Parts: sequence; C-alpha cells; structure tokens
Amino acid sequence: MNLVRTNTMNHFVATVEGRLDKILAMHLDASRNQLEKLVKEGLVSVNAQVVIKSSFRVQEGDTVSYVFKEAEKKVAPKIDFDIEILYEDDHLLVINKPSGLVVHPAPSVKEPTLVDWLVHKGISLSTLSGEERHGIVHRIDKETTGALVIAKDNETHEALSAQLQDKSMGRYYLALIDHPMREDTQVDKPIGRNPKNRLMMDVVQDGRTAKTAFVKLALGMWDTELIAAKLYTGRTHQIRVHLKSLGRHILGDDLYGFKSKRDKIPRVYLHAYLLYLTHPITGKKMEFVAPVFEDMKQFLSKYFAMDEVNEKINPKTLGSLFIQE
Repeated sequence: MNLVRTNTMNHFVATVEGRLDKILAMHLDASRNQLEKLVKEGLVSVNAQVVIKSSFRVQEGDTVSYVFKEAEKKVAPKIDFDIEILYEDDHLLVINKPSGLVVHPAPSVKEPTLVDWLVHKGISLSTLSGEERHGIVHRIDKETTGALVIAKDNETHEALSAQLQDKSMGRYYLALIDHPMREDTQVDKPIGRNPKNRLMMDVVQDGRTAKTAFVKLALGMWDTELIAAKLYTGRTHQIRVHLKSLGRHILGDDLYGFKSKRDKIPRVYLHAYLLYLTHPITGKKMEFVAPVFEDMKQFLSKYFAMDEVNEKINPKTLGSLFIQE
C-alpha cells in the first residue's frame, strides 16, 4: 500500500525503557508491520535524532517523535473471475485455487490476487498476516492449483497456524512427472535460494530443513507418471526442487528443467488435492477434496488408465499410501 507523508509531528515521553517498536506499540494503535515500516522509512525520532532500527533501545524520559502516514486511496482491481468454494462457515473458508492466480499482493504483482477476490466478495478475514495477506494461513505458487484454507478471524488463524507447525493440518498433492520414479521415497534435503538464479530455489548446504514424501500412483504413456506428494515442511517450490534432486520434473515446469517435445504443456501440473485439518472451534477432524482442473484432467484421460487413477486418488485411502510418522 502506498503511503503519503503528512505534516503532523507527534511526540510523547517514554515512561519505561525498552525497544523502540515496543514503546511505539504502547502509544499507537497500529500493527507491528505498520510500526516497522514507520521506523524503516525514517519517520521516527528519539530526542530529535532519526532512528531507523526497531530494536533501538529507548530510555525512560526520552522524547519520541513520529510523523503519521496516511494511506492513499487504493484503486480496487477489476475482478473478472470467480473461485470455487469447497467449504465455508463463520470461521474459515476452503477454496480450489485455479492456475495463474497469485495468492496475495506484492510490489511485483500487477494483476488481481486471491486476497483481492476475497475483499471483493466481502468475506471477513483475519489480520494476523499483515495488511497485504489478510486471511492467508498458507499459500501455494501461482501456477499450482488446489485446496487452500482462509481464516476469517484471528483466533482461527492462530489455531490453524499452530496445526501447520505440529503437522495436524496438511495437504496431499498430485503431480504429473516426466519420468517414473524408481520407488516410493522421502527426500530430506535443505532448500535455499539458488545462488545463480534468484528466481529459483535449490538444494543448498546452508539452506532451511526441508522434507518431502513421494508415492508412485500410476504409469502413463511416454514415460509419464502420476505421483502423490506430502510436505513435512513448507519451503518455497519444495516439491519441484526435491523432484529435481531426483532427476524428475513436473510436466510444464520449465523453470526447474522440464522440456516438452510431444505436447505444449500450458502450466505446471501440480495440484493440492486433499486438505486435512481440525476445525479450530468445533474440534472436528475435516478433509476437503479439491477437484482436478479440466486441463490436467484431460491429460490424465488421454495418457492414463482412469480406472487405476481413480482408485489410487481415492481420498479415503490416499493418506494410507504414505508411511505414517
């Protein structure tokens, strides 16, 4: 959100010692992200000296000055699409995200996002993830499709975030790959930014811990294979990076190495198929199946035996194919 400077200078005297961001939070009705932005943009002074670090130590009796910034009116993006809602109640929403849709706004994103659609629909959203990510508990890449849960209030958001951490909430993905795997496997390799290409992630020695389980489901024509994947961590491009480390690539994923010679694959064929969680309010264990989109379904129908596919992706038995830990 773009902000404009006003001419209003405000002051207060610190009554306790502490970090600048915490002192500001005691006096201003603003989110942590807003306060950090205020400090980083040089709009806060302590004893007439500009401070740009939120961790700056304020002493009792110091005079803190700040300039309010007011938001410019943001032009609402044109929403000319709709999204399938799989489930909705007063606390959460589960959607089937289409390909090509970015989850939340960012400086580099020019087109409408999922958050823009949620705001357009007038859906109540939690605020824990900051101004641009209202309601977003977890995300998936722009080209990836499938199940995504949205929190409508902060209590629900906190509870779902905790489930992500303790692994009681998760998703099973379906992916079409360019060469069969030798066997079911788990990849436990750290992931970080690719030093040679900032758009890519890679297996790097000093990366963050990342673990993915892969299960073979069905063989198709031309060496293609349908597999299922389960994430034990949530790193950017994790499934794609770990598959690359096995010498395999998702169909359509030219960023990580897939080269199409037989068909023009329009997108990355990766789909978050089954989402499971415990409802934060009722305590009920819930599962949601996101139907595969038409383009991926047509590819499966053309190159795979659908009786076998449907048997293997049965939501009642899919999770049992993975080793329970």
